[in-house]
Amino acid sequence: MSVALGKMVGMEDLETQLGELEQLARRVASEVLGEGASRPLDERALVAVLAATGRVQRLVEAVQIELVGEIDQRNTSPVGEGRLVDRLGCHNVSELVQRATRVSPATAGRLARAATAIRQPVSVTTGEVLPPMLPALREAVRDGVVGLDGALAIAGPLMATGSRAARDALLTADGILAAEARGEGPDAAPPACADLLRVQAQVWAMALDPDGAEPRERRAMHARAFTLGTATEYGVPVRGMLLHEVAAQFQRIADAVMNPRVDSDRVSGVRFVDDSADAPHVPADPRTRAQKQHDVLATALGVAASSELLPTIGGAAPTLVVTVREEDLLGGRGYAHLDGCSEPVAVTAATHAGCAGVVQRVALDARGRIRSLGTEERVFNRHQRRAIAARDGGCLIPGCGVPAAWCEIHHVVEHANGGPTHTDNGVLLCWFHHRFIDHGGWKIRMNLGVPELRAPNWIDPYGRWRPATISPTRLLHGVLRT
Repeated sequence: MSVALGKMVGMEDLETQLGELEQLARRVASEVLGEGASRPLDERALVAVLAATGRVQRLVEAVQIELVGEIDQRNTSPVGEGRLVDRLGCHNVSELVQRATRVSPATAGRLARAATAIRQPVSVTTGEVLPPMLPALREAVRDGVVGLDGALAIAGPLMATGSRAARDALLTADGILAAEARGEGPDAAPPACADLLRVQAQVWAMALDPDGAEPRERRAMHARAFTLGTATEYGVPVRGMLLHEVAAQFQRIADAVMNPRVDSDRVSGVRFVDDSADAPHVPADPRTRAQKQHDVLATALGVAASSELLPTIGGAAPTLVVTVREEDLLGGRGYAHLDGCSEPVAVTAATHAGCAGVVQRVALDARGRIRSLGTEERVFNRHQRRAIAARDGGCLIPGCGVPAAWCEIHHVVEHANGGPTHTDNGVLLCWFHHRFIDHGGWKIRMNLGVPELRAPNWIDPYGRWRPATISPTRLLHGVLRT
């Protein structure tokens, strides 16, 4: 136990005190989770109890940070036989913390970083207790004003300045940020949460270390990475580190695709109107945000590949090669194979690629000899695409609203089944609805060159076909006719 902590608790047994706190917390948890004690609470009481749990949690985290700091110091300054973690059968401090508290490695690391900023180190030579790096933050942690999240929100940016920031200036920033956490800042604002403290700390760090941007940029450039893992039956895992501007650009694209209806006056989709009061509504998108962002990436890659702006490979635009047996393609069953991927995919991937890219038929005999080689055929040319975009306006599925520029063109009668590459056989669908049109219950047909939709039975039990478009020109024409 450190000297400071020892003075604070005197001769009392910390383990006994925490055991009593554990028993009290166990009774509260049993009442809330087992007996439903939170259900009778009104809104004000419910929030008050939640706030009380936050205060207790911050105080517990304060003790954890101090204890992890003490363990780390004893481990780096071994007394007697080897390091502390060696004597306890662990590889490092992180493993010891994980085993003792059952937290994740990430949380163990966060506790250690917070301890570095606020602990009072002891001099190895004199035994003197030295001041912490951020003394005002230490007091705020001790008082339960900020917990682990808040401590790292302040300490992270300030500690990153290293020796480039003057000590007096760093202490000034420490004091002001701790006051903001208490709600005692110069602007008399309420106590700041962790995210706001992080923003304020980053501003202080930029002011204290104006030259730190360049080495930070060099580190970021060195750390940037994007790696495709080994293919599995579920997909291909990815890992890496995006530069901030790259991540921000992707986020802007994702926001545009996932929420394209920025203009409140824009018609977002087909509306099914019924005379009955309980007419069904268009359902919400069932995808998770992570799934949506995956589909945004697929959309962006498809747009980039078809833009004719990327470098060529072998004199042609980058083209995904999908191979599949003709009988499987016609039957809609079996597997297809992607160039560069070791795992087979469903034959629907071949159908999807055939709609969205270039088709070249290569016929092989039973021995594998190439019997005939057809010419490449781009499924829909730019003139056809513009015409279909003018007619449909965007993804035809009601409520989707992905604009025409981000959509793919779907063969209503599949290309593999002899469907013509003609405007009377093509409709706009976003990547997601194009990929899963056969599974979502929506049906599409062409009626004299006009696309019509039939909703799933649970949306429209009457199974009616309705003209589909979000084209402002066609919608206006329909209004003027009524």
